[in-house]
Amino acid sequence: MPTRRKILSAALLAAGCATMGVTVPAAAQTTYSIASLADFTGPYADVMKDMVGPRWGAIDWWNNEVGKGLGVRLVLKDYDTRYDVAQTASLWPGILSELRPIAALGVGGPDVAALQNRLPDDKVPLIMATAAYGYAWMPNPWIFNSRPTYGHEASAFYDWYRQQKGITGPLKIGVISSEAAPAYVDIAKGTQKYAADNPDKLIVVETVFTEVQPSDLTTQINRMARAGVQVINIQTNTAAVVATKRALQAIGRKDIPIVMSSHNGLPASGKAAGGLAQLEGDFEVYGMAIASPDKTSSHDFFDMLRDKHKVQANWNSLSVMGLAPTLLLVRAIEAAAKQVGPDKITGEAVRKALLSTQISSEQMFEVLPNLAFSNDAPFPLSGLTVNIGTVKDGKYTIAAERVPVPVVNKW
Repeated sequence: MPTRRKILSAALLAAGCATMGVTVPAAAQTTYSIASLADFTGPYADVMKDMVGPRWGAIDWWNNEVGKGLGVRLVLKDYDTRYDVAQTASLWPGILSELRPIAALGVGGPDVAALQNRLPDDKVPLIMATAAYGYAWMPNPWIFNSRPTYGHEASAFYDWYRQQKGITGPLKIGVISSEAAPAYVDIAKGTQKYAADNPDKLIVVETVFTEVQPSDLTTQINRMARAGVQVINIQTNTAAVVATKRALQAIGRKDIPIVMSSHNGLPASGKAAGGLAQLEGDFEVYGMAIASPDKTSSHDFFDMLRDKHKVQANWNSLSVMGLAPTLLLVRAIEAAAKQVGPDKITGEAVRKALLSTQISSEQMFEVLPNLAFSNDAPFPLSGLTVNIGTVKDGKYTIAAERVPVPVVNKW
């Protein structure tokens, strides 16, 4: 049996052993609600089923394989926030009144902007699917990111790529961003901070703030290429990736790769560009499993959810973004049940469990690395790793796993 299958089988066995056989008495169950924030009518409506489906599947799996033995049952309910700050803020009081949730699952920046200041009073932790943001990097968090900032993830890629290419001096990069969203500006700031603090490793040759959906970047990309840029960072959206790739093709530069994130990664951007082969030699980087066709523990776990728990979703980065925070949450709820008792779990207890319990990668089927949170930030400040995907010979595959995340100072 391959090693990864051993890990999956062992983890499933460990999770389910408490409910196997007739020797374990049935436990009285306490039911708790989880709010599932989603976007069914906004900018991500077309891909939301891939994120939400795995949430439901993971909760169903946990209820059957773990919750029964603990005496805990979790109920999930979706709310359409339209990926909009005002809509999220408007819905939240009703969610609190209706569900009295012990936790919530979020989608992106609007959730953070709408709820960050009120969650400490509401005593409900929010677990996010995206990387973190520098403007939310504050102590005593009630919003938790299983991934560090986009700046952290990009910096891990820069260090790895520099080593892979044997570059002895600083890596020269260009950044394509936009001032249309605070998160986009924050992405650029993270990379600029790492470059400023590590001039021997990284130089930001130019940062271009363009439209959200740029149509032509040939002039800007040509200028970057003439200045010696070796990598172009685009962690915003697929439109920027397509415009940059077209510009690189127009000036005949196949030797300058683009590095992307999860939400605008290789399959999504490749589809927008006319096919995955268009992104030959490009990369994506983020602190969770790469949703490539490669056989991995996370892929096996997803297939099990699809086969046995009626998950209707595709295996892609969005489905991993649905799985990751859900697995983190249920493992934290397990810890809370052991700390305070299965009938006394509250949002405060879940938060305390997150801050006091190291959750291993194996517990989360390698969807995430080992995680240990603290009161210092909404994401772990040490021990994090990223995975890197690429397109090689026209195929989407894993380029590197468990690449260490370097220290990036707060900006």
